[in-house]
Amino acid sequence: MRRLGAQARGLGAALVAAMGLLAPGAWAEEPRAQCTATLSGRRVVVRPEAQAFLTPELDRLLRLGLAGRLEVELTLLRRRKLWFDDQVDSARLTQVLSFSKGEYLLDGRALPSGAPVLELERTAWTLKEPPESSDSFVVQVSVRLQVVTAASLGKVASWLTQGESAEDERSAVSRNLLRTVAEDLTRGASGRCDVSPVQ
Repeated sequence: MRRLGAQARGLGAALVAAMGLLAPGAWAEEPRAQCTATLSGRRVVVRPEAQAFLTPELDRLLRLGLAGRLEVELTLLRRRKLWFDDQVDSARLTQVLSFSKGEYLLDGRALPSGAPVLELERTAWTLKEPPESSDSFVVQVSVRLQVVTAASLGKVASWLTQGESAEDERSAVSRNLLRTVAEDLTRGASGRCDVSPVQ
């Protein structure tokens, strides 16, 4: 019984901490992902961007010293008329967003002050064969920012209850609940852009 009580207190403490991060109007502006893509010969270069990803709550967490993980997924597609697009290539990138010495850093590179747009890492692909003049390409971009994870919420709960509930003692219900709360503090968006030939 004592162990269950400690687990409940730990879970309750984690929920209180997470709910304190959620304020009314926090999701006022929806996040957006977009990109610019060019084709030169057989080389496709993509410059993805993420906009409106930092809510006041995530900003506060970053300023407190937590780091955000930006997961970027890019897919190069060849358009086909009257059929599904054909996947040509793809890439997955993970970048780290942090706050240090009064400025935001993306993989250690300082971001412009107050920049609402996160310019993500550029990606390049080389096509196996030169494209036909009738070929049309599009890039699909998906971006996900996660600052708080279920594991970090569990650690906060253990810390708030003076370590009475160890991580491996948590029930499946409390693990799922922590995962759900962490997902509520995750921002994501996807978008597409046409690949334009370099003039």
